[in-house]
Amino acid sequence: MYIGRFAPSPTGPLHAGSLVAALASWQDARQHGGQWLVRIEDVDTPRCIAGADKDILQQLATCGLQSDAPVLYQSSRNLAYQHALDTLVAKGWAYPCACSRKDIEDVQGERVRHSAAVYPGTCRDGLKGKPARAWRLNVSQVLHDLKLSTPWQWQDRRLGTQTQDLAQEVGDFVLKRADGLWAYQLAVVVDDGFQGITHVVRGEDLADNTPRQMLLQQALGLSTPIYMHTPLVLGEDGEKLSKQNGAQALDLSDPSAALNQAAWVLGLPRR
Repeated sequence: MYIGRFAPSPTGPLHAGSLVAALASWQDARQHGGQWLVRIEDVDTPRCIAGADKDILQQLATCGLQSDAPVLYQSSRNLAYQHALDTLVAKGWAYPCACSRKDIEDVQGERVRHSAAVYPGTCRDGLKGKPARAWRLNVSQVLHDLKLSTPWQWQDRRLGTQTQDLAQEVGDFVLKRADGLWAYQLAVVVDDGFQGITHVVRGEDLADNTPRQMLLQQALGLSTPIYMHTPLVLGEDGEKLSKQNGAQALDLSDPSAALNQAAWVLGLPRR
């Protein structure tokens, strides 16, 4: 059975780009006769805004987009994430890291716009007397032990064949952050597995996260959903429309107009 999801972060109300992602995932679920679930991804507590989750759910309801099951909050899932990390540690696939972002950038000699520098594996063989700050996945070890090919190749329903060399382009990525919060990659994989998600439809800006999530699914013995990444809504500056760059809250004075605009972006018939 098809089970899809929309998983917003409660860092503010939905904007036009958010509605495109929500409508795309909802429409895909309906076309497949499946379920559409809503998950509130609120693990990054410093960025969450009180009441934003309720605003988001009300915005979705105004557009006729309602979850087919009770809404899942990631903030209630700490024990599940800890169990997943413990599993990876027990297999020798996760290790503590003492490096700060500056430490990593200094070693790599680079600063990458909109993304972190590739982790050079400094703590892979021990902390050398430094206190642990975070936990990372030993990407090369997992690939080796599970006999997985590299570079990683996968099929996106819209973008086609995609490839990424996880070890060289990403490195050992974070599972639990230095501030004690769970990283997005671990939380999303554990929750997709828990909810039985079979299809993921989301914005194209998340496409390069997919190999990391697929690797974690393999490492944790979870099934891999079918992925499709949808076009992004861009602001006047050509950047992705997002809360971080000041995207305005969705105007729902005319819900049909908002939905029709989202449908136009997706190439869908207007409602």
